[in-house]
Amino acid sequence: MKMLMYGAGSIGRGFIGPLFAQAGFEVVFVDISAPIVEALNKNGRYHYTVAAQPPYDVEVTGVRGVSGLDEAAVLAEIASCDIMATSLGAAVLQRVAPLIARGLVARFQTTGKPLDILICENLKNAAELLYGWLSDALPEEEQRDLAVRCGLVEAAIGRMVPVAPQTAGDPLHLSVEEYGFLPVDKDAFVGPIPKIEALVPYSPFAFYEERKLYLHNMGHAICAYLGKLRGHEYIWQAVGDPTIRVAVQSAMTESAAMLSQRYSTPFSKIFDHAEDLLLRFSNQALGDTCERVGRDPMRKLAQGDRLAGAMGLCGEWGVKPSYIALGFAAALKEVTADAAEAWRIVTEHSKLAPGDADLVMELYAPLASGEDFSRVLQLAEQMQNRLRGKNV
Repeated sequence: MKMLMYGAGSIGRGFIGPLFAQAGFEVVFVDISAPIVEALNKNGRYHYTVAAQPPYDVEVTGVRGVSGLDEAAVLAEIASCDIMATSLGAAVLQRVAPLIARGLVARFQTTGKPLDILICENLKNAAELLYGWLSDALPEEEQRDLAVRCGLVEAAIGRMVPVAPQTAGDPLHLSVEEYGFLPVDKDAFVGPIPKIEALVPYSPFAFYEERKLYLHNMGHAICAYLGKLRGHEYIWQAVGDPTIRVAVQSAMTESAAMLSQRYSTPFSKIFDHAEDLLLRFSNQALGDTCERVGRDPMRKLAQGDRLAGAMGLCGEWGVKPSYIALGFAAALKEVTADAAEAWRIVTEHSKLAPGDADLVMELYAPLASGEDFSRVLQLAEQMQNRLRGKNV
C-alpha cells in the first residue's frame, strides 16, 4: 500500500506521513525542497521529537521523496498511489492543482482506480475550493469522472507542529506535540476508509471543521496577538500571563457556547476541549512563538476566518462575543494604527455586521492609543455585562 504525501513540511512530515507509515503504508513525499527529498531518499527514514514530559523520539521508516519539480515523476505517483494527502497551504495547493488534475487523468486512463485525497489544510471549504481548481484544469469528460472517482476528504489538523530550527546535518528532524488524532470527513470517501486507529471518520464533518477553526485556531491566534501586545515572545508565555489567559479562555467559552447550540452538542464536551487546548498552548517544550502563530494577520481577519467567522456565528446564535472582539481588536492593531483604515478592514475585508464592527472598534481605540491592557480587559468585561443587560 502506498500513500502519497504532497508536501513534506511540518504537518506532512510531523503528522500525516507518520500516521500512515506507522500503519504499514509506504509513504512517498512530494516536495520542492531538494535537501529534504535527497535526505528522504538517502536514509529511507527520519525521526521527530515529541515535546512531552519527558520528550521522546519517534522513528518513521518506509519513506522516500520525489521532487515536486519533476512533473513526470509526480504524475506517475498520483496514478499509482492508494491514497493521497496534501499539506501545502492554500496558495501552493491552487498552483499545483493543474498538475494533480493531470495525474488524475493519467490514473483514470491507466488503472481507472478511484482516489481519495485527504485535504490537510487550514482552509475553510477546502474540498469545494480544490474541486473547483481541479475541474478548471480538466477536460469536460474528465470533470464527470472527478465527481465520482475522486474523494476530496477534508481533515481537521489538531496537532501543533511549530517551525523549529533544523538539527545540524538533519534537514528532516522536527518537534511535534503529543496530540495525534486526525478527524476526517466520513461522507467524502469514494474508496474504503483506511483502518488507522488515529484516523477518526466523522459525520457531519462541519462540526470538527468549525471546532478547529473557531475554537482552536481562534484561541491560538488571540494568544499570539495579545502575547505580542504584552511583549511575550512565546505562546506558552502568553497563555501563562493571567490577563491574557482570562481573555483567551473567555473568547473560547463564547465560541464553545455558539458551537454547542449550532451542533446540538453538550457545552461541557466542547468546553473540556477548550480547556485541553489551553493546556496544550502552555507546552513550553514546543517553543512556539507568537510571531509564527500570528503571522499573516490579514488572512486571519478575513471574512469567515477564525476571528470574523467566530464573531458572525456567535451573533447568529445569540452569543455575545465581546472577548472575541478583544482578540480581533488586537489583531487589527497589528495591521494598522489608523482608525479609518481599521474601520475599512473591519467592514470591507472582514465584512463584520455593523454591531460586531462597533464592538471591535470600541476595544480597538484604547488598544491603538496604548492604554494599559488590564484596563482594556475591564472594558471587554463591561461590554459583556452591557450586552447581557446586566448592571455595570
